[in-house]
Amino acid sequence: MKGTLVLIGGPSGAGKDTLIRLAQERLRNDPRFVFARRVITRPRDGGAEDHEPASVAEFERRLEQGAFALSWDAHGFRYGVPITIERDLASERVVIANVSRAIIPEAMRRYPNSRVIIITAPVEMLAARLAERRREPISQHAARLSRPDLRVISDTAFYISNDRSPDEGAAALLTHLRQWACPLARSRCASSHETNIPKIEKTT
Repeated sequence: MKGTLVLIGGPSGAGKDTLIRLAQERLRNDPRFVFARRVITRPRDGGAEDHEPASVAEFERRLEQGAFALSWDAHGFRYGVPITIERDLASERVVIANVSRAIIPEAMRRYPNSRVIIITAPVEMLAARLAERRREPISQHAARLSRPDLRVISDTAFYISNDRSPDEGAAALLTHLRQWACPLARSRCASSHETNIPKIEKTT
């Protein structure tokens, strides 16, 4: 497949949904980019993500039919990324998918031309955001916050610390996405886009 699959992960409360939504709004007229719409066994909750809700039975039926490129279970729900992303990858598009950190190694094996972006934030900020969104009991927050460091999952990931404004975090995300889609050399491509972008850390 000729396109690039961008796997976006990070701890709960890091603000992945918000940054992805802002990036999608700013790239909505650029056909090079596709944002995968996840199927989740959770009702719409008014949050930042526009997912497709499904019952457990419907999700299982679609899984058996091969409807998902990637799927996983987390925090009592099931998540699926539609298999239609393969059509977009074949069309040389950049496909952006919000995924669990646990699925990243498998996804990279299945789709070798993948890039990983990890969105993080200080732990006290993560805790405050989890409490604010009220999706689950407070007793479950500790389990979410104590998951292993994402650096052990992919040592080639790019990291964005989402501890400033959403616009600054989205600008950092857009910098990566635009460079991976640009047909020009990286140095020329980078100079053609917005300046004053927040610093982005890449692991070494």
